[in-house]
Amino acid sequence: MIDVDEFLTSFRGKPNSRRQAIIDKAFLKFDKEGNGIIDVADLKGSFNCSKHPKVISGELSQDMVFTYFLKNFNDFNGSGKITRKEWNDFYSAVSYSVDYDDNFVLLLKTNWNLE
Repeated sequence: MIDVDEFLTSFRGKPNSRRQAIIDKAFLKFDKEGNGIIDVADLKGSFNCSKHPKVISGELSQDMVFTYFLKNFNDFNGSGKITRKEWNDFYSAVSYSVDYDDNFVLLLKTNWNLE
């Protein structure tokens, strides 16, 4: 038996080295203690929810959108911590849905204000 993460990784593959480098750069920006864990409080200041369509329509608050965003990292219990594996798994899935390396790199640079 294999778990869902193993299945998806085998199906879609891992991001290539260019994509993984920008995934790593974004993670390291927020891993303040260098322990392989991001405190979501460090993300909140950089994650701009104000342009989300449901925030604009008034359907959701920015805090609600941020909470839903965290669930992508399996923070279902609200621990407020994202491990490197969770980060890589999420961005591996995102990577699979973006056709061109340049677009993927731009996406992460834009989302996380990377140089």
